[in-house]
Amino acid sequence: MTTTLPTSPSDEIKALGLKVTAPRTRILELFQNSKMRHLTAEDVYRALLEEKNNIGIATVYRVLTQFESAGILLRRSFDPEKAYYELNDGTSHDHLICLDCNAVTEFSDQHIAQCQRVIAQEHGFEILEHSTTIFAHCVRDNCAHKKSRHVNKTR
Repeated sequence: MTTTLPTSPSDEIKALGLKVTAPRTRILELFQNSKMRHLTAEDVYRALLEEKNNIGIATVYRVLTQFESAGILLRRSFDPEKAYYELNDGTSHDHLICLDCNAVTEFSDQHIAQCQRVIAQEHGFEILEHSTTIFAHCVRDNCAHKKSRHVNKTR
């Protein structure tokens, strides 16, 4: 028996057991085609407004919640005031967040993953899912939002 993978946003939505609607289809397409991998509800709403799409912000929040519940999107907490969403591609990765320019860098490190498994095991847990987010200051010279930090070298 062979399984056919969904080939379109509509097929993916149907495969999740959700009714195919124009807002669901368009929001999924936005995530699939966006250059930005991590989007807030406000990002999605702004993109829809730019397209002259009349999907309201309440609908955006509702669809994001439905997609999260269905497992198509993952909710990330990079900022205490807003949630970010990304497509669930089935791969495990962590995030490095720049406190200066808000850049999000994804990374995978098998050594870190092994350490997490060992720590969980030592405490009587088995990891089913994990999320590691590291917040740091930008040290890149080309960061437009880099804050000036003076280091006292006399200590």
